[in-house]
Formats: sequence, C-alpha cells, structure tokens
Amino acid sequence: MAIVPFRKTPGHRTRQPLNQAQIVRAALVLLGEPTHGECVKATSLYRHVHNKDELLALLGDEISGEIPLTHAAGSWTTQLTEIAWNVRRGLLSHRDAARVLANTPPVGPRRLKHIEAVLRTLRAAGLSDRDAARAAYHLNNFVTEFAADEARFAAYAATPGASRRKILAEARRQFKSLPPQEYPTIVGLADALTEDAQDALFQFGIDMCVLGIRALAKRER
Repeated sequence: MAIVPFRKTPGHRTRQPLNQAQIVRAALVLLGEPTHGECVKATSLYRHVHNKDELLALLGDEISGEIPLTHAAGSWTTQLTEIAWNVRRGLLSHRDAARVLANTPPVGPRRLKHIEAVLRTLRAAGLSDRDAARAAYHLNNFVTEFAADEARFAAYAATPGASRRKILAEARRQFKSLPPQEYPTIVGLADALTEDAQDALFQFGIDMCVLGIRALAKRER
C-alpha cells in the first residue's frame, strides 16, 4: 500500500510555536487543577526550559507578578501589613503556589521587586541592615507557610465526606477528651485552638512581627 504524505487542506492554519512565557502560563493554570497538584508532571512543558528547577523558578516569578506591590505611602507598619496580606491572597489564588515559592530560589525580576519592597520597608522601620535581612527571612517564612498550611487544609476539607467545620469539630472533641490531669492546658484551650478564624489568626501573626520589629528598631536607636 502506498503511503500518502500528509497535505495541508486549504485554509489550514499552521500552529504557532509556543514560547517560554506561554509555557509558564500553562504551568500556572495546571496549579489550579486538582488532578495536577504537581504541575511539573506535564513533561511536555520542559521543551522550552532546561529542567524542572528552571520551570519552577519561572513559575515563582509568574506568581509574584500577579501579586500587587504595596503603595509606597503610609507608615512602615501599614506598608508591611499590606505586603503580607497581598502575598497571602496571591498564594491562595493558585493551588500549590505557596509550595512553589517555598521550594524555589528568590530569582526573577517580579519576585525580586517584592523582596526589594520588604527590605525597603524594614529599613524604613529603623532596622539595621543585618536585622532587616533577618526580619525579611522570618516574615517571608511566616506568610508562605501560613498560606501553604491553609492550602493543605483546604485540600483535605475538599475530600468526600469532609468539611472544614467537621474537621475542626473533631479536633476540638479530641482535645477535650484528653486526660485533664495530664493535659490541662490543651483541654482548657480546646475551643481557642480550634477556632475557625483564619483572617484573625493571620493578622495576629503580622501584629507579632510588627511588635518584634518595633522592639528591634528601638534597640538599634
């Protein structure tokens, strides 16, 4: 049997080659797919990047580009709080976004702009160069891990038969069922430990950071 070569039909459009930016956007879309929790499983995405690490680094920069930069106005506490809330919302907008940022180096122009803003704000608070760098490290870890923990909890609560309310109720029940003579504090704080108030909990963490930074700045002076 003769093999007939493929011929384009009239009006057939030639597929345009994908560029790196499109590949990164496709990977970002896959972050939102429940069945693709690890977007890097799509090996076809590697055709335009060197390896998995480069793809994740580019993805981290893409995620950072969607997070609004803080306005350079107001007190340093206002700016720092705005930065933290913007980052948290940005990380929660894509599945596994927090994990991507936690597992990649701080590279890329858009990601570096956020780091620049944090460091500038911390220096404006009166911290020394060393303390500003250290405070930025811990602040980043707090916000990123908080968002990662929220994402993990949300994924677990989305499983069949589970819900946020049920999970917290069961945790509260287990805490209260502990032997009070051995764990009096846990039993006594069971309700507080299982409170469903993520926004308040996040703001409490930011307030702790602000108080610590203010104390460090005072020590410097």
